Amino acid sequence: MADRIETPSVESKNTDSVPTSARVRNRLARIGGSRAGSVDVLDPLIKVYRATHPKGEVAAIQKAYEIAERMHDGQKRKSGDPYITHPLAVATILAELGMTSPTLCAALLHDTVEDTPYTLEQLTADFGDEVRHLVDGVTKLDKVKYGDSAQSETIRKMVVAMSRDIRVLVIKLADRLHNMRTLRYLRQDKQERIARETIEIFAPLAHRLGMNTIKWELEDLAFATLHPKVYDEIVRLVADRAPSRGEFLERVTSEVESDLRHVKLKATVSSRPKHYYSIYQKMLVGGREFSEIFDLVGVRILVDSVADCYGVLGVLHARWNPIPGRFKDYISVPKFNMYQSLHTTVIGPQGKAVELQIRTYAMHRRAEYGVAAHWKYKEDATAGGRGAKGSDGNDMLWLREVLDWQSETEDSVDFLDSLRFEINNAGVYAYTPRGDLIQLPAEATPVDFAYAVHTEVGHACIGARVNGRLVSLESTLESGDVVEIFTSKSADAGPSRDWLDFVASPRARNKIRQWFTKERREEAIERGKDLIAKQMRKEGLPLHRLFKHETLSTVAQELHLPDVSMLYAAVGEGNVGPQSVVERVIDLAGGREGAQEDLAEATTLPGIGARRPRNENRDAGVIVDGLDGDVLIKLARCCTPVPGDDIQGFVTRGDGVSVHRTDCVNLLSLRSQPERLVGVRWAPTGKSTFLVAVQVEGLDRPRLLSDITRVISDQHVNILSASLSTGRDRVAKSKFTFEMADPKHLGHVLSAVRTVKGVFDVYRLTQ
Repeated sequence: MADRIETPSVESKNTDSVPTSARVRNRLARIGGSRAGSVDVLDPLIKVYRATHPKGEVAAIQKAYEIAERMHDGQKRKSGDPYITHPLAVATILAELGMTSPTLCAALLHDTVEDTPYTLEQLTADFGDEVRHLVDGVTKLDKVKYGDSAQSETIRKMVVAMSRDIRVLVIKLADRLHNMRTLRYLRQDKQERIARETIEIFAPLAHRLGMNTIKWELEDLAFATLHPKVYDEIVRLVADRAPSRGEFLERVTSEVESDLRHVKLKATVSSRPKHYYSIYQKMLVGGREFSEIFDLVGVRILVDSVADCYGVLGVLHARWNPIPGRFKDYISVPKFNMYQSLHTTVIGPQGKAVELQIRTYAMHRRAEYGVAAHWKYKEDATAGGRGAKGSDGNDMLWLREVLDWQSETEDSVDFLDSLRFEINNAGVYAYTPRGDLIQLPAEATPVDFAYAVHTEVGHACIGARVNGRLVSLESTLESGDVVEIFTSKSADAGPSRDWLDFVASPRARNKIRQWFTKERREEAIERGKDLIAKQMRKEGLPLHRLFKHETLSTVAQELHLPDVSMLYAAVGEGNVGPQSVVERVIDLAGGREGAQEDLAEATTLPGIGARRPRNENRDAGVIVDGLDGDVLIKLARCCTPVPGDDIQGFVTRGDGVSVHRTDCVNLLSLRSQPERLVGVRWAPTGKSTFLVAVQVEGLDRPRLLSDITRVISDQHVNILSASLSTGRDRVAKSKFTFEMADPKHLGHVLSAVRTVKGVFDVYRLTQ
C-alpha cells in the first residue's frame, strides 16, 4: 500500500508523464502471467478468482479496477512501472489465497483514498459499507511519519483494525509481500529497515494466522536483504547438496507410495520443501550444522480423511522404526494457528532419519493459507466484519489478548515490543482461580503471571499458590497450572530488582523497569556515571581525552537513546553495560590499538632507554621526503599500510615518523598539527615486511578456525595473532594479523581462504 512508513515502494506522483494506455496494459498483463497478446489485464486475476469461486461475481472487481486505474493514472512506482501494477498484484496474491470479491475490491482500492482525490464517501456509494471498512482498515490514517514511535503507532492501529475484521491483516500481508518482492528499487537503508520490520512483525503475524506460504516467502525475502552474504552461502550449500538429497528423497517417496498402494490407501506423497530462513534459524537456535538440518529429509503425505491419517501412520511405523519422543499429534491437539497434522520421525533407508507429515487435504490447505483458507464471509454488505467473530474466533484467542493489554500501554514503542513477544510466543497456558486463561512464555514464573493479570497486581505481588500449594516467586509454571497471587495492601508496595533475574516475559520486565525508572531516575543517572568512570579506570587508558560530549551523544544515538543523560540512566538501571559504552567509544576512536597509538604519539616524551621496535632490523620500506640521515620509521598498526596505499607521515615526539594511510581516522585527528605532517613514499627493499590484517566471515561450525589457520599457513605467511567471535546470528568473524614481504601475495591468500567450507567473505582490514 502507499504507506511511506510501512511500505517500501511508495512513489512520488508524476503527473507530467502519463503513459499510453497500450503501454500500461502491456506492463499490467505481465503481472499475473497472462497469455501473450492479452488485451484484458484483469484476465489473470479473474481466472485465479474463478478457480476458487466458480460462481463468484466479477462485475464489482472490474469496476474497482477501472476506478483504481483512473485514480492512479500518471502515478509511478520506484521501478518506473505504473502505480496500478501494485494494487493489481496485491489483488492477484489475495485471489491465489482464495479470498472473496469484497476483499479483492478493497485490495484494488486500498491506496486510492490516501493517494488520490477518491474519498471514503465515494467508495461507500460505489461499493457499500463492507468494502469501505476494509479499505479504511488498511489505509494509513496519518501522512508521512518517520521513526520508531510513528511506525509502532501504525502497527498498533493495524492490530486494532484487524480485530474488527481479520481480512484487514490478510490484505496488509499481501501488500507487504508484493512490496518485499520489489524492494530492490529502494535505497539500501530503507531496504534494511523494511526487511527488519517484516521479519519481526509481519512474518510472525502471518505465522499466527497460519498463512505459511506468505510467511515463508516474507522470511526468505527479508533474510536475503538483511544478511545477503549468509543467504548466498546457504543457497550455495543447498545447491551443492541437492542432487544426492534428491536421489534419497525419490527412494523414500517410492517406498511410501508402494506400501500405501498395497493396503489400498489413496494418498499424495511429496517432498517437504526446505526454506532458506528456516535452515538458518535452526542453525541459529538449535546450534546445529548445515549438514544435520539439510540432510534430514521431509516427506508430506496427504489423504482424504482423518481416519486415513492414522492408517498411514500405522503403515509407516510398520515399515520403519519410529524415533522415540519425535511423534506429535496436532490433529487431536491443534496448534494455536489452527495447524493440524501428524508428525513423526523414523529411521529410513540407509539408517537416515526421515521426517513424515501426515494430514488431510483440508488440513493442508489450512496449513498453507491459514485464515484465508477457512474464513467464510457473507457476500451481502450487511455482514461487515462479523465473520471475524464467528465460531472460529476461539482460534484467534491470542489476538483478543493483545487487544486487552494494548489499551493499557500508552507508549506505542512499548506496545510494539510486547507485540513482537506475543506473536513469536506459543508458551505456557495457566489459569486464574476463576478459570480465566493466561498465556505466558516458556519458563514463566508467578511474577510473570501477576503482571499478565494486571500491572498493579504485579507491583503488589508478595507470594503465590500454584495448584493449591505455596511456591516461591521464582518457581517455573507449567501448562494447566492454577495460579493464585497474594498481594500486599501497603500503599508503598513495589517490585523487587531481584525479579529482573528470573521473569521471562517482556511485559513483566518492562513494567518492573518502568517502576524503578520513574522512582529513581536521578539516582540511576549518578550510578551510571560512576559505573562508566570505574570502567574507564579499569581499562588503564587515559580515556578522558576520548570521552567528549559529542562522542557520548553518538553512542547514545547508536543505542537508540535520546541524549547523554538517558545513556547514563540506562547504564545505572542495568539496561546497558558500562563495558559496552566504553567499547563503543574506543571503536569511535579507531579501535583499541589506534587509541593507544594516537595517545602515545601525542604525549610520549623522549627518554633514556626508550623502548625500540621489536624487530630493529625490519625495514619499513618507506622514505621520508626531504629528510637525509638515519631516522626511525614505523608503519602504524591502526591502519596497517602496505605498498600501493596512499600514505602520509606524522613526526612523533621521541618515536620517529609514524606512517599512516591517508584515510586513517587517527591521521584525520592528527592533522590539527600540520607542522608535524611530512610527505613519505614507498621504497620497499628485500628486507621490508608489512603487517596485514584480514577479516574472515563464515557460518559457524566446529574446526572453522583451525581450517582457516591451516589454509593461511599453507600460503607461507607468518600469523602473528588470530581471534574468533561468533554472534547470535551464528556468523563467525575471525581476525588474522600476519607479516608479508610482498603485498601482491595478499590476493592469493584471500582467494585460498574463500575456498574454506562455510566462508562467505574475506577482506583486508584498514581500520
